[in-house]
Amino acid sequence: MDTFYISHGSPTLSIDESLPARHFLKSWKEKVMGQPPTSILVISGHWETHEPTVNVVPRNDTIYDFYGFPKPMYELKYPAPGAPELAKRVKELLMASDFKCVNEDKERGLDHGAWVPLMLMYPEADIPVCQLSVQTNRDGSYHYNMGKALAPLREEGVLIFGSGSATHNLRTINRNSDSKAAVVPWAYEFDTWLKEALLDGRYEDVNHYEEKAPHAREAHPWPDHFYPLHVAMGAAGKDAKAKLIHHSWSFGTLSYASYQFTTAAS
Repeated sequence: MDTFYISHGSPTLSIDESLPARHFLKSWKEKVMGQPPTSILVISGHWETHEPTVNVVPRNDTIYDFYGFPKPMYELKYPAPGAPELAKRVKELLMASDFKCVNEDKERGLDHGAWVPLMLMYPEADIPVCQLSVQTNRDGSYHYNMGKALAPLREEGVLIFGSGSATHNLRTINRNSDSKAAVVPWAYEFDTWLKEALLDGRYEDVNHYEEKAPHAREAHPWPDHFYPLHVAMGAAGKDAKAKLIHHSWSFGTLSYASYQFTTAAS
């Protein structure tokens, strides 16, 4: 099974019909992945922990980890079943690959980096979902290796997707401006570099994006929304083929670029 990196952008993706990314995700089963997975592992930029952590719950609560948005957004629910067996398997694979400490959270549900795209991709909320945290105290190579450890899940019917944003500098976003504002040069240049690096298979450059990419610090002042990409890359393997499956912008700096990684035939 292929792995994916989804740029979820703004939480308003949950209600804003004007966003092209919303329509892309709503067409997921028709245009991207017709065969439903047995379960889903989401690596979201909205869950940071010091050590890798999985949520182990029978059913996922909906976490509203955003503030000051329209009231209807706080009324949305995505009550997907939990995936405790998948969580145990993730822990087993990571610990077998020198991730010595993997924690279990037996209360946490799904943050909006998980449930917002999922409610569009699989609105029935009937597929078990597990979340895995990122470690912003570590680097891209660490998260790539995390993905490598999880690669066997692809053959077990598990959909692995990282959820973040190809560019994510909230300080540059003027929410009062036109959402279709012209793309600023630094965001365009970083986004273009990322696309070219991924499509060319230069995954080591992406692992070391801080040194390799133009405007890396502006595009990602904090790496939380970028590390899910590294996990998706690693899980697909070093010879995987990347494909850009969606591309749109909001507010001139927020890229919704999303990628599919197809593992090379052995």
